[in-house]
Amino acid sequence: MSLPIIHRTYCLRIFYLCAVVICIFFGLASRTFDNLLPSFITFHAGDALWAMMVYFGCRLLLVDKKIFSALCCAIIFCYGIELSQLFQAEWVNELRGTLFGALILGHGFLFVDLIRYTIGIFIAAFVDKTAITFLFSYLKSRISE
Repeated sequence: MSLPIIHRTYCLRIFYLCAVVICIFFGLASRTFDNLLPSFITFHAGDALWAMMVYFGCRLLLVDKKIFSALCCAIIFCYGIELSQLFQAEWVNELRGTLFGALILGHGFLFVDLIRYTIGIFIAAFVDKTAITFLFSYLKSRISE
């Protein structure tokens, strides 16, 4: 017996929303508790977690599409934000000076951020595929009982 499509979509949206919140929590924690974490984590985790959050946000919006669609969407979005940092107008720099502007738009272009984003997105896609396979096999076993 398979899950009804509405139930499946609902479960996926809850899963992706939770994943977004978890990524935000760990991303902010990696910046807040940087003095307690190894320097490698401090330097790289925040950007990778931000990209993971973007991936899970794409999956939340594109819940009925394939993982590849969300992966491409997340890469385009993250790369677009990073490349937008090459644009240095006064109004956008003022926006980047706010907390939310800095968290979303960043400050300056760094090539290494593209690598961090790519790694974060691919980790998120792997977690997505693994967790969804496990989640639905669990739910199917519960329904057939």
